[in-house]
Amino acid sequence: MTMYFAKRFLFLQTLFQFLLLPFGTSRDTITISQPIRDGDNLVSNGENFELGFFSPGKSTKRYVGIWYHGAPGHAKVWVANRDNPINDRSGILSIDIHGNLVLNANDRNLPIWSTNVGSKSRNNTLAQLLNSGNLVLNMDGDERREVLWQSFDYPTNTMLPNMKLGLDRKTGLNRCLTSWKSEDDPGTGNWLYKIDTNGSPQLFLYEGSVPRWRSGHWNGIGWSGIPTLQHNRMFNISFLDNQNEITTIWGLLYPRFLSTLVVNESGSVQRSVYHVGDRQWTFVGSAPMDPCDIYGKCGAFSKCNILVNDPVCSCLPGFQANASGGCVRKRGSASICKSGDGFLRVPNVKVPDTSGARVETSLSMEACQQLCLQDCSCMAYASVDALEKIGCMNWKGDLIDTRVYEDGGQNLYVRVDALELGLYASKSEGFLANKRRLAILVVAIVAVTSVLIFIFSYVLIKRKRKGRGKQPTLFNDGTAKANLPFFDLSTIVAATDNFSLAKRLGQGGFGPVYMGQLANGQEIAVKTLSRSSRQGTDEFKNEVMLIAKLQHRNLVKLFGCCIHKEERMLIYEYMPNKSLDFFIFRRGKQPTLFNDGTAKANLPFFDLSTIVAATDNFSPAKRLGQGGFGPVYKGQLANGQEIAVKTLSRSSRQGTDEFKNEVMLIAKLQHRNLVSFLVAVFIKKRGC
Repeated sequence: MTMYFAKRFLFLQTLFQFLLLPFGTSRDTITISQPIRDGDNLVSNGENFELGFFSPGKSTKRYVGIWYHGAPGHAKVWVANRDNPINDRSGILSIDIHGNLVLNANDRNLPIWSTNVGSKSRNNTLAQLLNSGNLVLNMDGDERREVLWQSFDYPTNTMLPNMKLGLDRKTGLNRCLTSWKSEDDPGTGNWLYKIDTNGSPQLFLYEGSVPRWRSGHWNGIGWSGIPTLQHNRMFNISFLDNQNEITTIWGLLYPRFLSTLVVNESGSVQRSVYHVGDRQWTFVGSAPMDPCDIYGKCGAFSKCNILVNDPVCSCLPGFQANASGGCVRKRGSASICKSGDGFLRVPNVKVPDTSGARVETSLSMEACQQLCLQDCSCMAYASVDALEKIGCMNWKGDLIDTRVYEDGGQNLYVRVDALELGLYASKSEGFLANKRRLAILVVAIVAVTSVLIFIFSYVLIKRKRKGRGKQPTLFNDGTAKANLPFFDLSTIVAATDNFSLAKRLGQGGFGPVYMGQLANGQEIAVKTLSRSSRQGTDEFKNEVMLIAKLQHRNLVKLFGCCIHKEERMLIYEYMPNKSLDFFIFRRGKQPTLFNDGTAKANLPFFDLSTIVAATDNFSPAKRLGQGGFGPVYKGQLANGQEIAVKTLSRSSRQGTDEFKNEVMLIAKLQHRNLVSFLVAVFIKKRGC
């Protein structure tokens, strides 16, 4: 009869809950009047997480679980009834009359799953899915919102950000992760991930009760056996060991990322991240990662080093391999008991399993060493802190699961006998001697290099200072003093409209000639030395030095020059109304050389034979250089007069007109600074 009434009550309660349930709900809470059934979901307020019914993999069984809302794959981060599935879709999750969150189904007389906690009030209990993924049960209307139960205290195979893992000393609750049995069955599997609170606490991965991997102890920066996480910029990992708890917790530094740490059914711990924008999960780490991560890979008193070729296992200092492949003391245990024994340092290691170590949090490293020396059973010691500031551990039994890292880890000080210390000291002296020689060589090279750099810098600075405030290098040879003003290139560019074609007057012996106007209104003619000109720096220098000193009414006034890198320019007074040769030679007719009647040079003409004889037939030994017309030769007439013969070469850009102009102009011009003009010769085949 009692069973009959119980079934009737359960049926009426279920019917009442179905009638009150709004269809298609997307709320985040469950109350006594608002349960959820298979097909309905809760979504957290920030839409990070979702709670509902699901069937894993190929299974048709139904479970209540939590997963990331909107993330691909919908990997389940928590399962309520993982070991007690529902066989059909009749499941309903509700608050019962005792204030518990319960899961019922039509084919069950008793709840399939329950939070199994009591409450002070039966009418105002509610369950809420938080945006952290935590499902909490508390009292509705309670300002303190005291948590009666939460899913974070009962994790399955997944650890989420801000979820604690470890021991609550007050309640005795020890939070740990257990794998699924398979992809199709979320039931409690064979792999366990938890904090071992013995000795110096550390994380362990067990297969059943057999340890397969450990994280190493917390060294103040991170887990000593996971050096890659100590310098990560994505997670904020912390460890608490106080009178209330021994727990670890981690959070994300970037809000647009989601993350999980999962113990999977294959026996590995995998950390994944999901970027909301990319919509893709990425593995960022797993353990074990390599053979040296396997717990006890090399046995007692040995170290595993994946950085070297086989064998990866080698004995710690003072130990040697025996016939079975294990490591034993070289000279027995009696040799290390107050007989001149000491310690050798093994750097960059994950120290041995600390679950059996003695921890002294207030001792310095020196005090820890003395404490270990006084105890003949002490095998090694190390610092609790990676920086070796304070706190130490020492081991009395086997040294298990030591491995070497390329970067990271800490120092382990292994106890050895006096003979081993002596052998190590001899090796160290030889090594240090080589290091000293290398250091001397490096210092010598650095010193010589520094001296050379200093000398070079001194000479360079001295040259720069010497050149400041002086004329350009072109006029610093001490051969002449030009006393000419120098114009900036920007001034000339502005005066000629950036050497506009409209300002171009023509082509001279040096290069193009441009008309311009300075800021003060002065009109100028800018004679440039083109890079293709056959006249070079010497001719430019000669013209500057000569005309700067020469003043004559028939010569155009030279205002100055402009030198900028490879650019050479002369700035003359601008003379309008065409060139001088137009007025001397070109009034209405095309001139012929000296026979057009327009000018009288009154110059004697020499035969070519006379010039050939004077210059030894234009011998290269008589050649003085290259002029604007062509080569210039030195010669001597029959009367002893020394002459300079300026020839007009066929390849010269100056032609007959320029030759004629120079003859007519200079023949009439007499000045003490001008070379005397004796004679001109014109031959049809050759001009001299």
